[in-house]
Amino acid sequence: MIAAQAALETRMLLRNGEQLLLTVVIPSLLLVLFSTVDIVDTGEGRAVDFLAPGVLALAVMSTAFTGQAIATGFERRYGVLKLLGASPLPRWALMTAKTLSVLVTEVLQVALLTLIAFGLGWSPRGGPVAVALLLVAGTAAFSGLGLLMAGTLRAEATLAAANLVFLLLLVGGGVIVPLDRFPDAAQAVLALLPISALSDGLRDVLQHGAAVPWGDLGILTGWAVLGLAAAARFFRWE
Repeated sequence: MIAAQAALETRMLLRNGEQLLLTVVIPSLLLVLFSTVDIVDTGEGRAVDFLAPGVLALAVMSTAFTGQAIATGFERRYGVLKLLGASPLPRWALMTAKTLSVLVTEVLQVALLTLIAFGLGWSPRGGPVAVALLLVAGTAAFSGLGLLMAGTLRAEATLAAANLVFLLLLVGGGVIVPLDRFPDAAQAVLALLPISALSDGLRDVLQHGAAVPWGDLGILTGWAVLGLAAAARFFRWE
């Protein structure tokens, strides 16, 4: 039942034009545009080496947070979650299926963005284990926050808030603009955001060849624990 529901959730996600725009088109366009046009000073080295890890982090956020929050919020609004909650599929299994759907979508995103980055001359370093740990922790962090938003706000408010947060974190999360371009006081706060921890962690591994960035992984784990715990506590199915 979980596998069938996960397959259904994945098909619904990939058929949704707005979600497809967020999860695939926007990250791909940002990667190509900022890698080929000198708009933002990304420091020494090729722009794609800085941008690719950040865009991978953005892809995770777009699926696990923005896409999942909006889709789940409207499912709750129209009573879909209530009906599914009364079906033979347990509620924990439904959330598991949604998580699997997010992971499948992210695998497709990462594969596509990696191919595009390679075409732009990207030369990644580091090990796949560290990258996988960061991506899983980032997915858990953003999923918890997305489910918390979808389960506590009205669908229309979730739609507006999720897109607003996406835009704000795109600008201030170290995805395109390096955090050291911001004032020192702002850097200390921005570095604690999950998107900043994920993009910086991936950049440390893939651009600089570092081992597991435990500091960034710890920040993501903290967000994951808080977000998932709050979602489990305050999520309203009706």
